[in-house]
Amino acid sequence: MQPELLIALVAGLGGMLGWGLADFFAKKTIDAVGDVVSLVWAHIFGTLILGIVALYHYGVAGNELRVPDLTEWTWLAFFGVLQAAVYLYVYAGFAKGQVAVLSPIFASFSGLVALASVLFLGEVLGSTLLIVLVLIFIGVMLSSIDVHVAIRGSLIMAPGVREVGLATILATLWTLLWDRFIGGADWILFTLCMYAFMTVAMYAIAKKRGIALAIAPAQRHAWKFLVLIGACEIVAYLAISYGYSATTLTSVVAVLSGAFSLPVIILARIFLAERPTMTQTVGSCIVILGVILLPLT
Repeated sequence: MQPELLIALVAGLGGMLGWGLADFFAKKTIDAVGDVVSLVWAHIFGTLILGIVALYHYGVAGNELRVPDLTEWTWLAFFGVLQAAVYLYVYAGFAKGQVAVLSPIFASFSGLVALASVLFLGEVLGSTLLIVLVLIFIGVMLSSIDVHVAIRGSLIMAPGVREVGLATILATLWTLLWDRFIGGADWILFTLCMYAFMTVAMYAIAKKRGIALAIAPAQRHAWKFLVLIGACEIVAYLAISYGYSATTLTSVVAVLSGAFSLPVIILARIFLAERPTMTQTVGSCIVILGVILLPLT
């Protein structure tokens, strides 16, 4: 296997596992304290954890620290606010409509990223690699479907579709721009700054909406899950940022990291006794098959 493909494979799997585990732990907090409260606290903890990683990287390991210039600070703030908008639109859509309808729509962002990267940004993929990525993407879409749902009338009128559709477009834009911005840069420092701006944006929005962020003593069990959500998100963001910085295989990182529903399905089956649908099972098997085939391309 080529070294670049290996880096993209590891980065994509890191994104998949990080975001998948974060979503799994979010099941423990959202019903208890609410989605926005969960987002804000999880990202606060994530920022602190990533700050510790950065302190070790620059302070202990002795790596050179280069402070971003004004243009870079502006872009980092833009990326943070944009990613905060993605989260908030996704959760707003999920609150209005059926996750079974909306989740596959949002999952499609990874395929849109791969398509745009190949068609417009000059990424070159071999035919075998392209076939495997298409196979994985099909698996991602199938594994994102929770139940069989029939939609009457126009899909665009279904509750939550507009919010999740907008989140999908913004997530695609964020990924394509972040890939270009982070390439060859100090990916640890830039990820920390972007993530911190995202956290500040979420906090500001929560305060503007008048959402109380205090967690009642009866819900104190949620704290450990909020810390775990933040830690797992950091794994995901560091993984994809390293992948985008160190390789040109944007589509591989995007499609693999977009399969974050797979760890959720497996963990929910083991620990929450949730039975996946046949469609989810088939999709999960396709993703696993694609991941096995990817190193052979």
